[in-house]
Amino acid sequence: MKRFDVYPLFEVEPVKGEGAYVIDRNGDRYMDFYGGHGVISIGHGHPHYIEMITRQLNELPFYSNSVINAPQDQLATRLGEVSGLNDYQLYLVNSGAEANEAALKIAAGTTGRRKIISLERGFHGRTALAVVATDNVNYYTKMNDLSIIERVPLNDIEAVKAVLDQDVAAVLVEGIQGIAGIYEADTSYLEQLSIITRDNGSLLILDEVQSGYGRSGKFFAHQYSSIQPDLICMAKGMGNGFPIGGVAVAPHIEPPNGLLGTTFGGNHIGCAAGIAVLDVIEKEGLVNNAAEMGLALKEELSKIEEIKEIRGKGLMIGIEFDFPVKDMRNQLLKEHKIFTGNAFQVNTLRLLPPLSIGQEEINYFINSLKSVLASKNEAVYIS
Repeated sequence: MKRFDVYPLFEVEPVKGEGAYVIDRNGDRYMDFYGGHGVISIGHGHPHYIEMITRQLNELPFYSNSVINAPQDQLATRLGEVSGLNDYQLYLVNSGAEANEAALKIAAGTTGRRKIISLERGFHGRTALAVVATDNVNYYTKMNDLSIIERVPLNDIEAVKAVLDQDVAAVLVEGIQGIAGIYEADTSYLEQLSIITRDNGSLLILDEVQSGYGRSGKFFAHQYSSIQPDLICMAKGMGNGFPIGGVAVAPHIEPPNGLLGTTFGGNHIGCAAGIAVLDVIEKEGLVNNAAEMGLALKEELSKIEEIKEIRGKGLMIGIEFDFPVKDMRNQLLKEHKIFTGNAFQVNTLRLLPPLSIGQEEINYFINSLKSVLASKNEAVYIS
């Protein structure tokens, strides 16, 4: 048997991680300015993270959700404390797609309605409900029921009002659109969404899978506004690489008996990883560090004249050029040993480094980017 080849691969094989770096099989050291799709929140190989997982592995790696699981309660309590959402409820799963899937099912089960309003360029996963909420025709099959979706532009509240009827169970929006190319929902837009969904009896779901866990410089990106969403989906940075996701459920929503279930969600090792991440985020002030380093990075980027636009908050940054960034990414990787990300918007370079990133790494990235741009300009001049 061989691997089912659905991903294009870089010719790099990381075998070890240290902070903001990974080391490949040849011993070459790469700076990670993409964090494995924004997953690495507290840095590679953090000792507290390793110690917590190792301890739990030695005690009890797994048992089913049919018994009391104290680590789940500990994780829920810690998440409430660190995020400021003490009165919410936590449902644990394994991934971002599963979190969005569960949130949509909760919305449908709670309201008795079937339709979803989602945003153009949005990405929410590839499972049954999450994929129809995702704006990419390449992900759909004939099994996906697109009749339940109303798609509207970001930050256009009138477009939402035009399709918000009594059959809408939920409006689903990313805290910051990630894969699209780092596009932010305006504070006023989110606040108006909160009002009109509540008045309509619909639920407001914030997909914070990529933008959550300190990535934006707040614990959740929607916390730049005053809203309290009905459901908040999370994953990626939640486990720093261990597969875990969750849905924070507002206190007014009753748990729907029998609607949800998971074999591996909230397992003992996953909870240990999740608690360790929260410990480190809080102890090392990583949310504030993301805000500060994000500002420092954007300030340096603003001095580069080839950049058309800089978008995002904290350490969730999109850099738009007037040319596709594929070759630039390859050059950064091969010549400067830096991992970066792309986006649906092909001219956008996406940056999602660990929240522990420092000024030294920022300086190296900026100098490397300038070097790549200089070589590109020189090539254009010579030709």
